[in-house]
Amino acid sequence: MSENLDCVVVESQGPHRASVIWLHGLGADGHDFEPIVPHLGLPRELGVRFVFPNAPRIPVSINGGMVMPAWYDIRDLDPRSRHDPEGIARTQRSIERLIADETRRGIPAERIVLAGFSQGGAMAVHIGLRHAERLAGIVALSCYLVQRDALEQEASAANRDAPILWVHGSHDPMVTYDRGVASVRALEAAGWKVDFKTYPMMHEVCMEELEDISAFLAARLA
Repeated sequence: MSENLDCVVVESQGPHRASVIWLHGLGADGHDFEPIVPHLGLPRELGVRFVFPNAPRIPVSINGGMVMPAWYDIRDLDPRSRHDPEGIARTQRSIERLIADETRRGIPAERIVLAGFSQGGAMAVHIGLRHAERLAGIVALSCYLVQRDALEQEASAANRDAPILWVHGSHDPMVTYDRGVASVRALEAAGWKVDFKTYPMMHEVCMEELEDISAFLAARLA
């Protein structure tokens, strides 16, 4: 399977000075979060280019083997075995290629933010904490940790203090609030500082959340 991903791109309004690579959730595509860009209201002078990659279409076991866009297979409900290590590794390589593409455009890693929703958020955290160069930050929306047991060994020293914004809905039926909290607590116990914010919503995005994401991006990419 090819590791080169097609992407939906929203170019910067002014000169390109920073990039956000934003991963969609299970079953969605790169257009899913494209409409939020104007709602973020980021200053033109930040020069932020948004890259929304499309996940490959693969069979997803937990959905009866239905073929859909997914960053990795979800095998079952057992947290010890449900996540597909080969798929996670494949996606990690693919997103690392996108980071490298942005650096070739002249944007250093320290001006690149990784963001993602649900399964995409899990990958943004997974990749961001392991990336060899310091990133501007990580935005984790309604997600969870994957391969938690390997994190201490695989984490990059460069991103031990990378800013992390973790946002979650208190009524989320898909990725429960308790699961999000447990993931944040695990990161904090391992030494990361996480700005955790919650909203009275389900597995979705709300305007207050977008305002907090906007403030985070503006601060990290100023």
